[in-house]
Amino acid sequence: MPTPVLERLALRNDCLLAEVLPQVGGGLARLDWLRGEERVPLLRGLPGDFDGMPLPGQLACFPLLPWSNRMSPTGFAFEGVRHVPLPNREGEPCPIHGDAWQQRWRVAAHHDTSLTLSLGRWDATPFAYTAELRYTLADDALVVELCVRNAGRSALPFGLGLHPWMPDPQGALLQAGARSVWMAGPDKLPLARQDIPLQWRFDNPSSLPQDGVDNVFEGWHGDARIAWPGRGVALAVAADMDYFILYVPQGRDVFCFEPVDHPINAHNLPGQPGLTVLAPGATLRRRCVFRGELL
Repeated sequence: MPTPVLERLALRNDCLLAEVLPQVGGGLARLDWLRGEERVPLLRGLPGDFDGMPLPGQLACFPLLPWSNRMSPTGFAFEGVRHVPLPNREGEPCPIHGDAWQQRWRVAAHHDTSLTLSLGRWDATPFAYTAELRYTLADDALVVELCVRNAGRSALPFGLGLHPWMPDPQGALLQAGARSVWMAGPDKLPLARQDIPLQWRFDNPSSLPQDGVDNVFEGWHGDARIAWPGRGVALAVAADMDYFILYVPQGRDVFCFEPVDHPINAHNLPGQPGLTVLAPGATLRRRCVFRGELL
């Protein structure tokens, strides 16, 4: 059986180069700052000579919908009905990141500096939806706009987010203020919200913890900045979301700063914080701007 041809759609202006893979969750293959003939990665890039079809987790970024991160394996209850999404990643007992990241998106429009993708999950369970994902280069920034519409027959709580992968955690300085952090149990689901430990505070530019972190931070003001002084670049992140997930795996050369609009397992937390209940036909929109800087 022939190997599928990987479609890479490029967006380029004088400052940035982005590549999008509609077949692989509509994700980004790369986001590079253009410094003359040099390409300086702002997000972890998929090699240009990559052979075969990559997994979404090998990309620079992929969309999270109709929810972000893990949900309890027992699902969630809403308006007297229990919904149980199935696990969707090998070795992971929890359903994770919704399912849009595992789908092939359709190209609705493609220009030199903009790309619009669409996705129809009419028969998905329990979340039937349609979605639109738009990437736009505007000077030194990549603007990502994500929209989901409830295509089901009943109201359900939806959430959105993005899952970027950044390079060089040892050389990075993160600035991202937040109010509290959710501590997790062995199943990586949140147990309790507490004040942020000193080593996880990023009110001022700070190095990343090298002993690992995989937690959701609450009360984010929507602005963050990651600087790599040794590489001479920085990436500012601005999103209309109140949470971020920081994932710094031990011994890896990547880390994640994920803007999301709800905490992990929000469907099972009191009040379902951050989630938006969408009636049939209603929509939810979120916007995130990744702005490159030279140091």
